[in-house]
Amino acid sequence: MKPKSGTRVFMEIMGWALVFMSAAALAVTFNLHAYLDSFLVAYGGFHLDDVFISLNIAGLIGLIYSAVRVKDLTIENRRRREAERNVAWIAAHDALTGLPNRRSLDHKIDAVASARQDSFDRTVYSIDLDGFKRVNDLFGHAVGDEVLKIVAERLKAFFPDERVYRIGGDEFVVIARGADLDAAADLGQRIVQQLTAPIDADVMTVDVGASVGYAFCTGGGDALNTAILHSDHAMYAAKTSGRNHVMAFDPSMEQAVYKRAHLEGALKRAVREGTIKPYFQPLIDLSSDRVNGFEALARWEILPGEFVSPAEFIPLAEETGLMAPLTEHLLRQACIEARGWPGEVRLAFNLSPVLLSDSVIGLRLIRIMAEEGFSPERLELEITESSVMKDYPSAQKVLGDLTEAGASIALDDFGTGYSSLSQLSGFSFDTIKIDRSFVTAMNKGERQDKVIRSIIALGSALGVRTTAEGIEDEEQLAYLRSLGCDIGQGYLLGRPMTAEAARLFLETRGEKTPPALSKGTMEAGSGGAAWRRA
Repeated sequence: MKPKSGTRVFMEIMGWALVFMSAAALAVTFNLHAYLDSFLVAYGGFHLDDVFISLNIAGLIGLIYSAVRVKDLTIENRRRREAERNVAWIAAHDALTGLPNRRSLDHKIDAVASARQDSFDRTVYSIDLDGFKRVNDLFGHAVGDEVLKIVAERLKAFFPDERVYRIGGDEFVVIARGADLDAAADLGQRIVQQLTAPIDADVMTVDVGASVGYAFCTGGGDALNTAILHSDHAMYAAKTSGRNHVMAFDPSMEQAVYKRAHLEGALKRAVREGTIKPYFQPLIDLSSDRVNGFEALARWEILPGEFVSPAEFIPLAEETGLMAPLTEHLLRQACIEARGWPGEVRLAFNLSPVLLSDSVIGLRLIRIMAEEGFSPERLELEITESSVMKDYPSAQKVLGDLTEAGASIALDDFGTGYSSLSQLSGFSFDTIKIDRSFVTAMNKGERQDKVIRSIIALGSALGVRTTAEGIEDEEQLAYLRSLGCDIGQGYLLGRPMTAEAARLFLETRGEKTPPALSKGTMEAGSGGAAWRRA
């Protein structure tokens, strides 16, 4: 093994000291000074005494210089060792929060494995912040960084004697002593309480949630690694079940993670190969019983007659960044079909909330529809209430681009989000879509009837159309007609169907589709495809 530089310097100094002491001992033993005096007197004509004095002076100067260099080298070695310690610390810690990082966690796993402990009772907590991305999007990364630092301080204060790790983004891991089921559940709830308290970041107060999963480790390094993985599975399950949930690991969660990974891979292939297709559900004018338009819905058929639910693959596409390419593909296919419908039949397009944060998505949709020759005046863009407020400035830009191109805007699932009236005043909407939950509940009580009447009256007062979703029986249809609802949608009026079935649907109702036109004869503009999770 190569000796450390500080040790080497010490050994060199000791070596020179030993040489000096040996030389001094020899000089005293053999009376070398007397021999030297006799020699200098005998050869005085050669001025050897002057040469000898010069050598002594040079030796003294060399000794002083050596002492200074040894001091400098010692200082340099000390600085180098300090820098090496700093580099090692930086490599094992998160620069923002000062917490140990994933590399440090890996070293902990290796150390536990090397120790070969028969019993290593620990509870591993995986923690992920809920709503942190929204904080970054709305208030900027400086506020987001401040939130992370405050969360780290709270975790360190809550676990003063335990190891807290930041393993990336807004994810943290805590390895706590003990492995008691009841105590672990209680501690998980207390973690949520600590982290969900309001946070004073910069000059504002923000709120974030926390999803916590935990698992137990009662063995060595391999068991600790497994417990960390299991706690991560439990955390994901907690996150998918809602905000501020705490869950213990269950073996079924592992299967769910593997299923999700398999579905994610299949979804990437489906988006790449374009196997997800638009289906079309009719929108019927309740006063004339004519087809007002179709809403395009995403359908993924993996085997003949076997479909993956949109409620399953649409959220996955949003989480994995596949929503934009999926949107563009479905939009293009829907435009190709819709341009062959009668001119008065509109295409409804539902824009995913995650895409409203992309300020240029509107321009991309306009370009695609221009390429496919679909007129923007026939597009009805559907957005939800809550999606507008996630990134208000960007949503304004996207909707502004599309409305300027000629598209109309429908407020989807009205009444189920928040700040409805403020959004109606902030945006120019052309249609209010009454959520199916209100339609299902009507005629079941005076309160539900008043809600429906109020929404339709609001639409009439604002001069916008009202569309009722989820109409499934004649009684609902007749009641909505009597209230003056403009458009109806639901299984009673028509189920989602393929593009060919939509053409036949128009023909059987006496609304003939015109001959197919080339792109060059169509009016260029914007338009869209829509898909829903229902």
